Amino acid sequence: MDVENDASTRIPRLARALDQAKIDAFFAWSPVTMGYLHGFHEHAIERLMLLAIRSNGDVRFIGPSLSESQARRAGISDIQVWDDSADPLALVAQLRDDWSLDKARIAVDDELPALHLLRLQATLSGAEFIAGQSILGTLMRVKEPGELALMKQVAKIADEAWIEVMPRIRAGVTERQVANWFVSAMTDQGAEPYFSIVGAGPNGAEPHHLTDDTVLCHGDVVILDFGCDLNGYKSDITRTVAIGEASVKSQEVYRVVYQAHMAARRTINPGTSGAEIDLAARTVITEAGYGPQFFHRTGHGIGLRGHEDPYIVSTNQNPILPGNCFSIEPGIYLPGEFGVRIENIVTVTDNGYISLNDEPAPEILILDM
Repeated sequence: MDVENDASTRIPRLARALDQAKIDAFFAWSPVTMGYLHGFHEHAIERLMLLAIRSNGDVRFIGPSLSESQARRAGISDIQVWDDSADPLALVAQLRDDWSLDKARIAVDDELPALHLLRLQATLSGAEFIAGQSILGTLMRVKEPGELALMKQVAKIADEAWIEVMPRIRAGVTERQVANWFVSAMTDQGAEPYFSIVGAGPNGAEPHHLTDDTVLCHGDVVILDFGCDLNGYKSDITRTVAIGEASVKSQEVYRVVYQAHMAARRTINPGTSGAEIDLAARTVITEAGYGPQFFHRTGHGIGLRGHEDPYIVSTNQNPILPGNCFSIEPGIYLPGEFGVRIENIVTVTDNGYISLNDEPAPEILILDM
């Protein structure tokens, strides 16, 4: 799958977006951003590394000399490197002079550490630095064909991991054991797991529970949330099951969450806003009497980042577009009792959407029978 070929238009598209927004340059620091824009995925850690893109399309790489060969392999032609005995800010000052950035508006990666940003601001003291994710997000949120193919593939890996691990989940095993089974199942398929959350019983009422050695017990409701990375692209899936038996209450809560999940999905069409999709799920849960127990957004965009535009939240009035990929993951959380969340990744098409994951069960699955 040659995603890099899709990247040939990304620098020109970013340059046009910068020009339209009256931004003079973009400083990419994150390996995700540099990889997306130019196929260069290295992380410099504490060293200063920048892929600078000018609004006219010029590109310059500033980085440590140990990264020079990788930058050249990525096809970057204007490369300025420094060794560990030199001051990289001298190269930034040269860029300032070459590109007339002394009074420029410069967008930067949202992840750019203060360690680097403060030194850049001191070197380009007349420039205005602004957060760049809103500019970059308009490009990254619309997935190209090669990206969509990878999104489908990595979602399939998560589905297969679920099929493999589900029969092994039973009373007497620990959260950590189950989480490790998911990690192994995804690894065995050639993916790189990047999270695996298992929340049993009351722990499931914590949406981002830190998986521990809690033992799964008969009657527990268990949330299982996991995902992996394939060639940089992410999957994310959540399933909820019961161990041995499901109480009437847990069955009821599961049905409400499932109905909210499907209501949100029925709302998905090009032009629909993230807020409208969020409202569809939230209305079902609120009308069932569990509104306060659904306290997070309905979904988030996903791609090279686990969380990115578009966000499916009440404050997002922007329309979704064909090629957008995002989660639908409503939940209900009852402290001291259990939680239920159901999550699939979907992608918007010209006339609706498709789910990248297999369909969740309409009734809570009872395992360990």
